[in-house]
Amino acid sequence: MYNITSKIAEEFISDSEIRDTMLYAQENSANRALVKEILHKARECKGLSHREAAVLLECNQPDLIEEMFELAREIKHKFYGNRIVMFAPLYLSNYCINGCVYCPYHGKNKTIRRKKLSQEEIRQEVIALQDMGHKRLALEAGEHPVHNPIEYILESIKTIYSIKHKNGAIRRVNVNIAATTVENYRRLRDAGIGTYILFQETYNKTNYEVLHPTGPKSDYAYHTEAMDRAMQGGIDDVGIGVLFGLETYRYDFIGLLMHAEHLEATYGVGPHTISVPRLCMADDIDTADFKNAVPDEVFYRIVAIIRIAVPYTGMIISTRESQQSRARLLELGISQISGGSRTSVGGYVNEETPEENSAQFDVADHRTLDEIVEWLLDLNHIPSFCTACYREGRTGDRFMSLIKNGQIANCCLPNALLTLKEYLKDYASPQVREKGEAMIKRLLQSVPNEKARATADKYLNAIDDGKRDFRF
Repeated sequence: MYNITSKIAEEFISDSEIRDTMLYAQENSANRALVKEILHKARECKGLSHREAAVLLECNQPDLIEEMFELAREIKHKFYGNRIVMFAPLYLSNYCINGCVYCPYHGKNKTIRRKKLSQEEIRQEVIALQDMGHKRLALEAGEHPVHNPIEYILESIKTIYSIKHKNGAIRRVNVNIAATTVENYRRLRDAGIGTYILFQETYNKTNYEVLHPTGPKSDYAYHTEAMDRAMQGGIDDVGIGVLFGLETYRYDFIGLLMHAEHLEATYGVGPHTISVPRLCMADDIDTADFKNAVPDEVFYRIVAIIRIAVPYTGMIISTRESQQSRARLLELGISQISGGSRTSVGGYVNEETPEENSAQFDVADHRTLDEIVEWLLDLNHIPSFCTACYREGRTGDRFMSLIKNGQIANCCLPNALLTLKEYLKDYASPQVREKGEAMIKRLLQSVPNEKARATADKYLNAIDDGKRDFRF
């Protein structure tokens, strides 16, 4: 039985509801009047149901698909402007006891080099990331009760926040670790994390159990209900996602939106972010072994329709995607990207050879952070290193209320410009600095509130004088 506010995984992610939705979407995919009606509703920027979104995904009429793309661009610009938040993953350990068949960290993999960072090694990694210009990290670690207990994660967070190197500081640590208890989520909240992120991988319970045959992660219900426990533990910024390619994209697309609807209906706030990784090659993993690969054009539609269906939510794409794909996806809904990423343990200090590989997956975009910042500037996107909302307490429903009424623009644009200015002064190459300064000068005038605009101008001048960390 489908029950959107149930705390039971198989009720708020109902297999029968997903299959009924898929059938409904197929039956109505050629119904132009219905598709037009759904798009008209979407223009109100209040979101769509999973059934409405599924109809859009199933529609194959070129002019309507282009209308979806255009609407996604409009909605993205309305809520996020041209701002693109920058972050980097930091892999603490690849020890893992799970048996996930698509992940090289699986416990039976004997070819990958196992490694766990000491606190001193974490310090060196963080300094390397600060020297690039990063302010926001996403912690990653395999699930292992001995090597990676919650105490290790908490100690690592404390270490990261303690490091101040030159003008560098990590101001927000997001955490992507295995599903855990309400008490451990409280401990993560008290440690000052930003967003708790956990990918469902796939919402198809039968397939999930095949893909996760052993280890704690094999418990579908415990994993799927993790965000409920995180909310109960006081973490009101959570990030969801699926690994597209494990299951048919239609099934997981619907499940993903049902999960977002469940969080909104049950806790009054939907996911802070939605991530859309695609299955890619990695050590002892060949994508040819999986039959649900998602073609580029379908993937672009998925991103665009998620943006239409969940207009207020941040959307994340990683360096799994190529430069070409990322450029297209930025237009269609993505608001956060990683830059200069390493997916190996200790990879920011020591670049690994193929024989030393400890990476979780192959990176498709190998550019440095400075190259990506320049690329974004050339595309007229604003590279933002902002972490102000979390540090000012604008999380959960407080953040959502600001973004829904449009007031967030008086915070986000000046904060983006201030953090870009810091990057330009401290880390950018001369040509990137010149391009960035020109953008700041041009966009400062578009801050809606006159008082906020004047204050931002004052703070920008103070950054020129050597001061740092201003925020709205």
